[in-house]
Amino acid sequence: MKIVYLADYPEFIPELAELHYAEWSYLNPGEGLEGKKEYLKSLCGRDGVPIFFIAVEGGELVGSASLITQDMDNRPDLTPWLADVFVKPEYRGRGIATSLIQRIESEARSVGIVRLYLYTPDAAKLYKKLGWRIVEECQYKGVQVQIMVKRIE
Repeated sequence: MKIVYLADYPEFIPELAELHYAEWSYLNPGEGLEGKKEYLKSLCGRDGVPIFFIAVEGGELVGSASLITQDMDNRPDLTPWLADVFVKPEYRGRGIATSLIQRIESEARSVGIVRLYLYTPDAAKLYKKLGWRIVEECQYKGVQVQIMVKRIE
């Protein structure tokens, strides 16, 4: 498995958009699949924020993670964010999400970011194992979520 820039593999954008849309469309129901593709294209940076990584194994897309400026429109005071952490179900439990998260943390550290945020409705246990802590529990777009933070300096 290797972790690479999405910018170097744009052919994976349609598949990734479908996976993310299937997983999280309930949070942005008006976005649509085409909107998700445009969102992913907008994150295809290589330095700083935004940046998007994918995990690839044997030429197949298996996971993703991004570093973005904003992930909760009602919390503009919190920035930047770890977002879009996803691993295909058949590849889960193999440390791929951990590798993607650590790659984002490393990238953030390399550009001088000392604190990252994320929100999750259901994966706080994973993030806690990786040193993240819950700073707030709240409703976001009708879903109970945990906002988490990690100092990465």
